[in-house]
Amino acid sequence: MDSAITVKGLVKRFGSFTALDGMDLDVQTGQVHGFLGPNGSGKSTTIRVILGLLRADAGTVTLLGGDPWRDVVPLHRRLAYVPGDVSLWPSLTGGEAIDLLGKLRGGLDESRRAHLLERFELDPTKKGRTYSKGNRQKVAIVAALSSDVELLVLDEPTSGLDPLMEAVFQEEIALEKARGRTVLLSSHILSEVEALADRVSIIRDGVLVETGTLDQVRRHRRSHLRVELTRVPDRLGDVDGIHELAVQGTTVTCTVDDAHTADVMSMFASGGIVSITSTPASLEDIFLSHYDDRLNGTSSP
Repeated sequence: MDSAITVKGLVKRFGSFTALDGMDLDVQTGQVHGFLGPNGSGKSTTIRVILGLLRADAGTVTLLGGDPWRDVVPLHRRLAYVPGDVSLWPSLTGGEAIDLLGKLRGGLDESRRAHLLERFELDPTKKGRTYSKGNRQKVAIVAALSSDVELLVLDEPTSGLDPLMEAVFQEEIALEKARGRTVLLSSHILSEVEALADRVSIIRDGVLVETGTLDQVRRHRRSHLRVELTRVPDRLGDVDGIHELAVQGTTVTCTVDDAHTADVMSMFASGGIVSITSTPASLEDIFLSHYDDRLNGTSSP
């Protein structure tokens, strides 16, 4: 099976509001797939349809080779889901909740469970009602990562975690990736997705607007340059492909369209390059490029 999740032409309406309008998504088996979009873009609705928690109005979804609506029980034994706001049984301890979730899936790896409890500094003897939001997230994360499942579906899993625990989470997901487990990761922490994802998909207003590997989505984007020169060439600002130009003494910073990199470098070379630093577009740059109009207070086409 090449794809763990395949979504084609997905439509979901809530009354007169269309949350998903022909959404497509393909998550390859054995990869970490980053799923990006701001609040209200349709990420969580897509995930709930994938999990069989909502029924689509149109389109098709294949989950681990099955139908998530018809085959919901057997499929959920093969996957683990962590939402962005975890609710626990108030009278169960965290450890009991982890064990119960494991029994509903394919079972738990006890050594992995113990390792994760230590890594996330979680006391499993406390009752669910006493946990903070961050600790409730830890319970769900430990249960998911220690379960014997093929697929992890993580929807803002580090919501409520402090930066130290976010770093631990990234390290543990990197281990899952090395083991070949499939992960669908929706996160507002773009650096997290950039560090972990093999592929990313960006959703806007219920429609997929970009997907591919990081190298693919960076293609045709602007790179950031910092160049120290012997002298600054005349009319540098007139060169096609240069943007956000700033000159301080003989140091130039700018962004450059990939298609014009050769011409820009020739111009810099004419001024005598002392040193140059090139940084490709970050995932944040790519993500924000799809929302420039909102940032500028204008409407999308």
